[in-house]
Amino acid sequence: MTTTAVLGDGTRLRYQLEGPEGAPTVVLSNSIATTAAMWDQTVPMMTGDLRVLRYDTRGHGGSDAPVGAYSVARLGRDVLELLDELGIDRAHFCGLSLGGMVGQWLGVHAPDRVNRLILANTSAYLGPSGQWDARIASLLAGEDLSDTADRFVRNWFPAELLADDQIVGPFRDAIPRMSPTGLAGCLSAVRDFDMRRTVALVKAPTLVIVGEHDAVCLPEHGEHIARVVRGAEIATLPVTHLSNVEAPQAFVDLVRQFLMA
Repeated sequence: MTTTAVLGDGTRLRYQLEGPEGAPTVVLSNSIATTAAMWDQTVPMMTGDLRVLRYDTRGHGGSDAPVGAYSVARLGRDVLELLDELGIDRAHFCGLSLGGMVGQWLGVHAPDRVNRLILANTSAYLGPSGQWDARIASLLAGEDLSDTADRFVRNWFPAELLADDQIVGPFRDAIPRMSPTGLAGCLSAVRDFDMRRTVALVKAPTLVIVGEHDAVCLPEHGEHIARVVRGAEIATLPVTHLSNVEAPQAFVDLVRQFLMA
């Protein structure tokens, strides 16, 4: 069931909660320029014995897109407010790309709310800021979102999949319908994010998933997180960026094995 929570600042966040009541809850957090639909293939593989909470990140899909720069701290507080709304004290958290940045923030700043942490195809820092400033300015100036979509999918998927309308088509088609304000707000959050040192403060059991061919969040970005987070595990999949889409079964197998340990 899809429904909406109203956060403390008035922002409406769309979410879906699926799976058996009483089962451990895992929160799934999406990449920038995607919605909770990016988990459509993986959720049915998880809801036999997990309660899965996924949501459209602020600025995306059915969630509101307030004007202005966002921060990863704000996106993290969105998750905490959503958990409060649903009466969930603690949950596992699985975030990919931007969602993985949110996971890092939660692991450091809300350790009492996180059981196990999965950080997929993500980074503790994606600077320098100039590249993000240019993209934000272009979006706010009215950039053709079809061009934006082409750029994103080329970064997310291997060349041999780009013509696959069944897999890539929904992602390419969704971006032109998104809010430029929301995309720009989340790009600002990525621009300003730097947890290269503080991610070491994560105490939750952590699994880092790396894409062997990821050109957005490079393998060494994930390796850095796994190296500095005490006791973290790392797994590499032969994929590009959206590992849960390109290799859904392998991704879920890693997640389930880790959560059920």
